[in-house]
Amino acid sequence: MLNLPDAVAVLERTPTVLRTLLDGLSPEWLHANEGPDTWSPHEVVGHLIDGEELDWMVRVHTILDHGESQPFHPFDRTRHLGRDTEASVGALIDRFAALRRANLDDLAALELTADDLARTGTHPAFGRVTLSQLLSTWVTHDLSHLGQIARTMAKRHSTEVGPWQEYLSILRR
Repeated sequence: MLNLPDAVAVLERTPTVLRTLLDGLSPEWLHANEGPDTWSPHEVVGHLIDGEELDWMVRVHTILDHGESQPFHPFDRTRHLGRDTEASVGALIDRFAALRRANLDDLAALELTADDLARTGTHPAFGRVTLSQLLSTWVTHDLSHLGQIARTMAKRHSTEVGPWQEYLSILRR
């Protein structure tokens, strides 16, 4: 079962991690990607903003208010592409941080119980999901995208590391 305080501890840190890792870097770092149909660190921040606006807490409230009777609205995972392209990553992180803080305040105000975490909703692709699964996915989603950012950045130096490439598993994915 999800340990909610532990989950929130990770969710609270994501904006700071992003700021520490990305703010003030050159466009070469921020707009690099891993090839076609992959996202740059700048684009990942835009995607995280979309999740704060349209996904996580919207779905929490859908489960609590409607259970399985009202399926989640589909989430457009690529909505962010082409938006905010001229915004600085610092401005995007500020926006993300404010949205995340508001969402975590909303989550805390719900005072969720173990019974609440077991409540179910309907995902458009997966069917029945629990609130606990949704919240666990939120944490894992953050960590996945932080890993994606690190991997994308590391690959900028994949040839420059020479023979050490053999020992750097981040470059092999």
